[in-house]
Amino acid sequence: MKRLGVIVLAAGHGTRMRSKRAKVLHPVGGRPMALYAVDLAETLARGRVAVVVGYQAEQVKDLLADRKAALVVQTRRLGTGHAVAQAQEVFQGRGGNDWTRGRFVILSGDTPLLTEATVRALLDLHERERATVTLLTARLERPAGYGRVLRDREGLVSRIVEDRDATPAERRLNEVNAGTYVVEGEFLFPALARLRNANAQKEYYLTDIVGAAVGQGKRVAAYVAPNPVEAMGINTRRELAEAEHVLRARVRHRLMDAGVTFLAPETSFVDATVRIGRDSVIHPHTTLEGRTTIGEDCVIRSHTRIADSVLGDGVTVLDGCVIEGSRLEERATVGPFAHLRQGTVIRRAAKVGNFVELKKTELGVGAKANHLTYLGDARIGKRVNVGAGTITCNYDGVAKHRTVIADDVFIGSDVSLVAPVRVGKGAVIGAGSVVTQDVPADALALGRARQVVKPGWAKARREKAGKGPKH
Repeated sequence: MKRLGVIVLAAGHGTRMRSKRAKVLHPVGGRPMALYAVDLAETLARGRVAVVVGYQAEQVKDLLADRKAALVVQTRRLGTGHAVAQAQEVFQGRGGNDWTRGRFVILSGDTPLLTEATVRALLDLHERERATVTLLTARLERPAGYGRVLRDREGLVSRIVEDRDATPAERRLNEVNAGTYVVEGEFLFPALARLRNANAQKEYYLTDIVGAAVGQGKRVAAYVAPNPVEAMGINTRRELAEAEHVLRARVRHRLMDAGVTFLAPETSFVDATVRIGRDSVIHPHTTLEGRTTIGEDCVIRSHTRIADSVLGDGVTVLDGCVIEGSRLEERATVGPFAHLRQGTVIRRAAKVGNFVELKKTELGVGAKANHLTYLGDARIGKRVNVGAGTITCNYDGVAKHRTVIADDVFIGSDVSLVAPVRVGKGAVIGAGSVVTQDVPADALALGRARQVVKPGWAKARREKAGKGPKH
């Protein structure tokens, strides 16, 4: 097989999205849609990829900053044919070779549902047919907005007509161009140089190379997508929502096939980048986002959101939790109604309970913070018990400070730890204390006013006010 290059078209504005953001930057399944085409391109070509950018080019470049793909700017957006022509320079003279005489796959940056299997089938057909141009098509019940595929009496593709340029009879055709092509390079770039913009939009259409190939007596083949949803181009918010629905269903199906249980799959929103181990159970109405990894035998209960976090095996997250940028080791338990913020680490078999918030805090092995607690910028040792209502006072109005609590410490309820402060191993902090100084190991620290009791005081006060006791 000839050398294969891939060109991804990602230059358009997407005016029908009614957005300030370039169309290809809109997320689908938790990722900007352009990444799906670039991922596919790099899989096919192993780095021999050009991405044509235009509208909000700098933002698209930032998105692809860690990719090997070459970025080409289409400064004047004069149509898809003009866009592909801009990529020619990327493939000329590369490593002393002329890549333009190879074979090219052309992908659209707004078709995130296209699969590798379908493009491989397109390439196989192109090879078998010894075609010059092979295009992906689909048969749609509602083809409006798509270019129509015209065939001759023998059923061979003769040309593509864009929706705006089609006659009423042509608009009734339901086979549409999916915007994905395989083209021989020795034909592609000369054909692009001869394109004309005699059409409703005054643009240079890539689709016109089909008619050009037929006119030169070259073979044009077409592969009809087995699932027409793969041809969906995202042009409107409605189409974005439809693609989101399809892609998230694919993600859930992949995870279920790998051994994950979803109790109500359609209610769980799982990004394409999420990984979940087998025998984990995901309850209804959960959201799993970003680079989240969940181990085996975990339970994630309802109304929980987990983003960019790592959960070890056997972790339980109870109802109504928010977990962001955190790491939970095996058999940890969180919730219900807990909030773990960036930089939090929950060690093995530790427990975070009701209405507890942690930020940049490490909770040690077997430690417990069960109720109504805020722990920020803290390191808490093994087997520590943090009483209800405890807070670390980590901010002095100018800077954040750290609290360090050693192993086996017992902290009573309603304690304020004014950072920077350290509590030694095995110490006990009495309930209601305000701790402003370091506490030695095995010490008892009390930082509250002494209780005063005055017998009869309340009765005398009521009598003075002329009020008897209430029953």
